[in-house]
Amino acid sequence: MFVEKWEKENRNFRRQDIRETTYSTTIIGNEKLFQIQTYGAEGSTASAKQTIQFDRHRAAELVAILNQEFNL
Repeated sequence: MFVEKWEKENRNFRRQDIRETTYSTTIIGNEKLFQIQTYGAEGSTASAKQTIQFDRHRAAELVAILNQEFNL
């Protein structure tokens, strides 16, 4: 999944179970992409359960959102 835009949603949620998470980068054309992969239950890291990709612009937006939300 490639992030198209960030939109804040007001909803309650619970803390999720801890899962293994990895990240990787690649260059496609002249564009660098950042990818986060999450995996299933412990010991099942054979394939990613969720993949999220960001380009430079979306990554910068996410950094700004995190700075604002966590007063970093």
